[in-house]
Amino acid sequence: MNDELAELREAATAGDRDAEDQLVELAGERGDLAELRRLAHAGNSDAVDVLVELAGEREDVEELRRLAAAGSSDARDVLAELVGSEKTPG
Repeated sequence: MNDELAELREAATAGDRDAEDQLVELAGERGDLAELRRLAHAGNSDAVDVLVELAGEREDVEELRRLAAAGSSDARDVLAELVGSEKTPG
């Protein structure tokens, strides 16, 4: 798997969108936040979407704040829901 990941990273770095999509999918399946952050930082919006989804599932407010500060409106929405639900009794 590590060789496959290395090959996918190399292809993605060279501009292969399919390889990038596979990396996002694999990272999401593994819950590999570091890989997803790297891809998001490189401009992959799908990686941002998966990060938001994982952070929301984990109720990771700090990750959602980081993503929202980087411009993700989805992260802002999920963050607002989480923070709002914390304030709601019940």
